[in-house]
Amino acid sequence: MPISLSRRHLLLTAAATGVSAALPAVSAETTPIDREAVVRRHNPTLTAVDPHAPLMLGNGNIGFTADITGLQTFSEPYSKIAPLLTEAQWAWHSFPNPQGYTVRDTQIEIDVRGQKRRYGYIKDWAEAAKNPAVAWIRENPHRFSLGRLSLDLRSEDGTPARFADIKDTRQTLDLWTGTLTSRFVYDDEAVMVVTRIPPDSDTIIAEVTSALVAQGRLGVVLRFPGVSKTLNPDPSDWYNPAAHTTTEVSRRAGEVRVRRQIDSTTYHAAIVAPGSVIEANAPHSYRVGATTPTLTVMASFSPDPIGALSQPDAAKAATETHWIDYWSQGGMVDFSGSTDPRAPELERRVILSQYLMAVNATGAFPPQEEGLFSNSWNGKSHLEMHPWHSAHFALWGRPHLLEKSLGWYVTFLPKAKARAAEQGLKGAWWPKMIGPDGVDSPSKVSPFIMWQQPHPIYMCELLYRAGDSVRIIKTYGELVEQSADLLASFPYLEEQTGKYRLGPPIIPVQENFDPLTTYDPAFEVAYYRWGIETAQAWRERSGKVRRADWDAVLAKWPDLPQKDGLYLPVRSEPGFWDKAAGACKSDAIDETCQNRDHPSFLMPLGWLPGRDVDKLTMRHTLDRMNRDWDLRQTWGWDYAMIALTAARLKSPEEAIDWLFFDAKNNHYGQSGMTPRVHLDAHAAAFVPTATGAGAQVDAGPDGPGYLRAAETYFPSNGSLLLAVALMAGGWDGEAGTAPGFPTNGWRVRVEGIHPSL
Repeated sequence: MPISLSRRHLLLTAAATGVSAALPAVSAETTPIDREAVVRRHNPTLTAVDPHAPLMLGNGNIGFTADITGLQTFSEPYSKIAPLLTEAQWAWHSFPNPQGYTVRDTQIEIDVRGQKRRYGYIKDWAEAAKNPAVAWIRENPHRFSLGRLSLDLRSEDGTPARFADIKDTRQTLDLWTGTLTSRFVYDDEAVMVVTRIPPDSDTIIAEVTSALVAQGRLGVVLRFPGVSKTLNPDPSDWYNPAAHTTTEVSRRAGEVRVRRQIDSTTYHAAIVAPGSVIEANAPHSYRVGATTPTLTVMASFSPDPIGALSQPDAAKAATETHWIDYWSQGGMVDFSGSTDPRAPELERRVILSQYLMAVNATGAFPPQEEGLFSNSWNGKSHLEMHPWHSAHFALWGRPHLLEKSLGWYVTFLPKAKARAAEQGLKGAWWPKMIGPDGVDSPSKVSPFIMWQQPHPIYMCELLYRAGDSVRIIKTYGELVEQSADLLASFPYLEEQTGKYRLGPPIIPVQENFDPLTTYDPAFEVAYYRWGIETAQAWRERSGKVRRADWDAVLAKWPDLPQKDGLYLPVRSEPGFWDKAAGACKSDAIDETCQNRDHPSFLMPLGWLPGRDVDKLTMRHTLDRMNRDWDLRQTWGWDYAMIALTAARLKSPEEAIDWLFFDAKNNHYGQSGMTPRVHLDAHAAAFVPTATGAGAQVDAGPDGPGYLRAAETYFPSNGSLLLAVALMAGGWDGEAGTAPGFPTNGWRVRVEGIHPSL
């Protein structure tokens, strides 16, 4: 498709100045996409319990996991790793710390080229178990569940209903309006529950309609849990009511407000049910009933005392308006008319991923890997995953949603600068596994992973290209500057070669390398250079001169490590591909093998535009990876990441194949969620908190050796959206409509998607 004159001018200007232009979104046809039709044809409908992935509602700040009744009535049909929770971005708790453990108590000294530096490094979990400070710092603060909103459904003699008594279940999530409608029959009486979460408050609205309501046999109950010592995946404690308090602070007709306290954590809740009766029915529990066939209940949560609440009708209208605006104003792809049988499924995955990421990745704090669905890693965020969760928003025409969590970096900047100074470096050092305090949790991996350091620059650059460039530079210029200062000061000059080296210590994206001997991981070499060069462009856009010290570092920057026509994962393993050939592909699982985990050496051409990449070498490397990699031991975002590389190599058929790679953690369920299934030679029924994620796991459903550590893994959804954005919207130097899709079998209509880097 020819490039328009204005678009060509933008591209030529960008090439001449070295500055990325804010390119317009691509449009395939003049006839607008029927967005409502595209969205609604993928509304998930359940007629039976999906035990691993119940449907979710949320607004980015609060998430509510609903069972087949539309509330949280029956937990027993669901997997232990798919709990029914109500989690909020602001809801964090810490156990008491009478010993006063600090991060310093978890650190050891490591020699870094003659200098002693402190890291929260755990050589092995058995040794870590001897240091109680490690467990406390890793576990605190942690996310917890605010409450459980459920139906109180009873037989004529007052006996609580059992799940087996529920018949003719049917549940539909209307994505277009954010409305969950659940129907079932109990005792020959029909029940309908409509559930919503408005955009501007952390409130669950439940509208229950049935003759059973007026009979007094159907009400709504809000129960408040404590916090369990076992935090993952369900932090709720229902068995120790004396360990927390619920204090009623006000009551009037149809409304009760309470103050909750768990240790030093406090939060507030309100129950609003106009025309209904609200009464305490047990410790930490309130029941709402009505004498009419319809009962409407609003349950609100807040870290602060709750002010005036909207009336139910206004809140319902705001919910519908919010979701219609979300779908109407962002990017959209329409694959209807395609003859490839995979096209409808890809469209379904894209729509459901857009919904799930709006629910789980649009809060003010970088999301955890399970979003607001459940806990893993104690509910903490992994900053190296942040772009996989949220970067796509800028490309899909919703940059304001990326800015919500990106602002955390600006707030945390002073602490990040202090951490860099502790390491003898300039700029800002971004931790890996964190809670809202930004403290880096100790582990075998956390202190040495460094690929998150350029992430703020990457996400800021995407925002710049999405528009409002003057404000973006003013708002995030210091963040970009300080992040680049870290990138330029982290490498050291090797006298023998006259080149800079990255590490040791360092752990690359592919985490199975020794941090104390590894150097020059391929992706980090490319990413750090890209980050520094982009920060220089930001200075020039601001009317500043280039940093001479940064240019001096760039002048001696290392090339991408390669040998025998193949890119290496790390320069410190020049014989990698020789050792990898034919290894670790048998039924035996050997976690010492290196040809597993993320094949991140592909990312310099995929995630990045490939400034220094030889495409023929990358082509050979991708082929070799496909031949020799143990693809059982990869993660949900790896397949979209590989698709990015294939697309940039102008192999769109291969890109589609990778998006549909048949792996256990690349299956998108009815809700659009993907499991995080990790191959582990030592899978067991339970992984103790001190030895990893601390998650309750099922070793059986996926076969011997499979450790299912969580039932949702939202980086899969975010990476899919990042890949489809590039494939549909194009990238710098590859304009036109859907250049990453095959021309044979695919009809791709695109609106509102901005070209990728």
